[in-house]
Amino acid sequence: MFTGLVEAMGRIEEAADEDGGRRFAVRWEGLDAPLAIGESVAVNGCCLSVVVTGPERFEVQAGPETLLRTNLGARKPGDRVNLERSLRVGDRLGGHFVQGHVDATAALRERRREGEWEFFGFEIDPAWTALMVPKGSIAVDGVSLTLVDVGPSSFSIMLIPHTLGVTTLGLLRPGDRVNIEADVLAKHVQKLLGQVR
Repeated sequence: MFTGLVEAMGRIEEAADEDGGRRFAVRWEGLDAPLAIGESVAVNGCCLSVVVTGPERFEVQAGPETLLRTNLGARKPGDRVNLERSLRVGDRLGGHFVQGHVDATAALRERRREGEWEFFGFEIDPAWTALMVPKGSIAVDGVSLTLVDVGPSSFSIMLIPHTLGVTTLGLLRPGDRVNIEADVLAKHVQKLLGQVR
């Protein structure tokens, strides 16, 4: 479980295909202690297990399902990624409950400045907008955000300068794809209501 509050922007150092999946070596500058083998880390919002660890560096593996549903298959050496360690009991929950289970990707269609803020408009498969509401929560590349507007196949967010500066969202250009995780509470409500009908 994560909060969607990104701890660092890491960098992909190596990416190699292996048995239908991919292995990534990730640089985490400023990491205070090596991660534990088996520890969960959200990489662009995708929960992955650490398989190799070292000072300011770790490796993870992404299987076929993960590569199908996320933007990780397109990541290459030099690319930046958002990083967050999993929650510990007693940690503050500053964002919202994020599982690290990416549902789909969305494409950035519009980005424009509005004062110090920036507006981002995304296009997504309409199957996922049923789980979104204005002022509701969403995780975009692992960043916990508040939805502004939701259309039949689109949604928008507004970002403050801090978020633009400390996450990969500030690097996005129209056409780029991002990982999306809908609010887990909305998923459960949808399933329960579907069973009642």
